[in-house]
Amino acid sequence: MRREIENVIEVKQLSKKLGSFTLGEMSFELPMGYIIGLIGENGAGKTTLLHLLLGLYQPDSGQVNVLGENYADREADIRQEIGWVLQERLFADNDSLLENADVYGAYYENYDRELLMAYLEEFGLSPQKKYRKLSKGEELKFQFAFALSHKPRLLLLDEATGNFDPKFRERFLVYIKEFIKDGDRSVLLATHLTQELEQIADYILYMEKGRLLLNYDIETLRSRYRVVTGEDYKLKLLPKDKVICMEKGKLSTRALIRYRRHFTYDKELTLTVPTIEEIMYFITKRERGWEYEF
Repeated sequence: MRREIENVIEVKQLSKKLGSFTLGEMSFELPMGYIIGLIGENGAGKTTLLHLLLGLYQPDSGQVNVLGENYADREADIRQEIGWVLQERLFADNDSLLENADVYGAYYENYDRELLMAYLEEFGLSPQKKYRKLSKGEELKFQFAFALSHKPRLLLLDEATGNFDPKFRERFLVYIKEFIKDGDRSVLLATHLTQELEQIADYILYMEKGRLLLNYDIETLRSRYRVVTGEDYKLKLLPKDKVICMEKGKLSTRALIRYRRHFTYDKELTLTVPTIEEIMYFITKRERGWEYEF
């Protein structure tokens, strides 16, 4: 029987230096039973963070707890409970999909060969096909099938959907939602396709240059910000400490602001709830060097 866990991931003052890139220090907790979207520009540190959560990198300082355990004490137990889809090629090129699954599946107590075969059939993959002959999209489908076949509690997915055709991408999102349905499993999905997160994410982590800038549940994120549109001079009258970024267009000016519910806004201004993509766009475009309390 699996024990109950409050937080699927706990990160405390985590830092890691890789060449000229530095991650951290960052601290956050993510509750069990949800889909977490990890977003940020290329080079923000998303893959580095995932590798630390997978135990592929050792932190320079700080602590990573996954499923209530840390790698120093319970590495084997943690690995039993994690499934992954990564951009790296981690299977044997000259072996078939089934051979790869059986070899690596032997390391997992809950590996289910019949379940793997069922997923391969659903995903349109031949068990006898050599791994080296897979397209990038097929390779990621196989990784996903293998991850599901050993019944993990946590899925860590690095840009998995970008190489899927639109039809399978829709199915993939359904699989993820089904995966967390019982409340005892979680997904952390790093992606640049923020439209998908609008449909499925419960929490959003936003990274920039190795720092964690945002960590909110999706409802808090939507209530905290607004996109304001209107005449340029009217937007410039808004409290400067609440304006994250302002962008002047040909016909009107837009800005992302930290929303104050009890503040009286000019009636000629249009306020809309921003999409995740709009939040990411404006934060990326804000004046560099200006530290803002997000």
